[in-house]
Amino acid sequence: MAYGNLKAEMGRKNITIEEIAKEIGVHRNSASNKINGSSSFSIEEAMKIKGKFFPDLEYKYLFQTESEEGRWWRCGFREADGTIF
Repeated sequence: MAYGNLKAEMGRKNITIEEIAKEIGVHRNSASNKINGSSSFSIEEAMKIKGKFFPDLEYKYLFQTESEEGRWWRCGFREADGTIF
């Protein structure tokens, strides 16, 4: 379950896997595995990434996995108040 939104935003801001790895204190390969969904980010890692690189984006958008994207679409999700319908 890759983090497609995170990857897209990294591309938009020209942020490298190496920069992410340095920020969260892991090897480049570990950061790549996390971004591609082979392993998970800890809450602390997600907070560091968002705080340093994406302070204007919401956690649920940035760390939404590709399998969750379809689920939100099928159910219906109102961003303004967090209502699922």
